Amino acid sequence: MKALTEQELHNLAMNIVGKELEAEGFEFMGVNSKLKRNPQFVCLKEKELHFIVVRCISYPEDPSKYDTSLMIKIKEHALKHEARTYFAGVGLSNAADRTQPVFLNEDYIVEYEGLIEI
Repeated sequence: MKALTEQELHNLAMNIVGKELEAEGFEFMGVNSKLKRNPQFVCLKEKELHFIVVRCISYPEDPSKYDTSLMIKIKEHALKHEARTYFAGVGLSNAADRTQPVFLNEDYIVEYEGLIEI
């Protein structure tokens, strides 16, 4: 069994958020899947710009808690572009044993409550 890398977990979290954004009618202007490059999504919806920061959060951490100082920096950057800022924390854990890593081609649990506006 192969545990997913930090980048693979990040990409999985981005796919989960990206599908939700698409379903809600967001238009993707920019997508950045590199770790520590923010925001992950720059989107348009109803002619309004949105900056969305995606983070994969490991169990038992709370996926709705975010790095306040990082999000303040992103919000300041977004305001220069007249954009709204959101945090999307995606909790991913092994379905069989939450204390184990998420493995490739194995079931996992997703804890995602949607976008949190900053």
